[in-house]
Amino acid sequence: MGLRERKKAETRAALSWAAIRLTVERGFDDVKVEDIAEAAGVSPRTFNNYFSSKGEAIVARHLDRSLRVAEALRGEPAGEPLWDVLGRSLLAQFAPDAAVIEDPVGDGVEWVAGVRVMLAEPALRGEMLRAGARAEAEIAAAIADRTGTDPNRDLYPNLVAATVLAAANTAMAHYLRTDPPVPVEHSLAEALARLEAGLGTP
Repeated sequence: MGLRERKKAETRAALSWAAIRLTVERGFDDVKVEDIAEAAGVSPRTFNNYFSSKGEAIVARHLDRSLRVAEALRGEPAGEPLWDVLGRSLLAQFAPDAAVIEDPVGDGVEWVAGVRVMLAEPALRGEMLRAGARAEAEIAAAIADRTGTDPNRDLYPNLVAATVLAAANTAMAHYLRTDPPVPVEHSLAEALARLEAGLGTP
């Protein structure tokens, strides 16, 4: 990635994180695009160059992480067992140093509660569905490349993509509802092991 692309990725990430942080602190309806732009140190016009809405900005972190799974899958050596590379590719995005859930602002319990409320916001449902569909298609295509299948014809790559994303979402939800929180990477590793035992490789 060149310097320009890296700067753009950093701005996108900063805007998304600002949107999440402010929404958790204030509530979805009390955050404006101008607030997000100011928190990220850019203009509202710059925000609009990256996102069409604050909902899209909030969901962007999850989407980008999921797209990196597909990218990582494509970068793994050919011939490696599918579930080994799936595990590495997915868990790398949820490792402690990958900042899946940033250090909370203020009280940790209040932060987790705020994230839970944010994710239940009806206005985000459509954005989450769109992001999930895009990520699932990219991961299915990467799985198809590794397994010699066709995502437009074969069930397997689509089933695995949908299932591993469901596992990631479930691990995140488990983190948010447990007290004390169970680290995402622990629940995800367990979920992937269970899936591998049942789905195998064609």
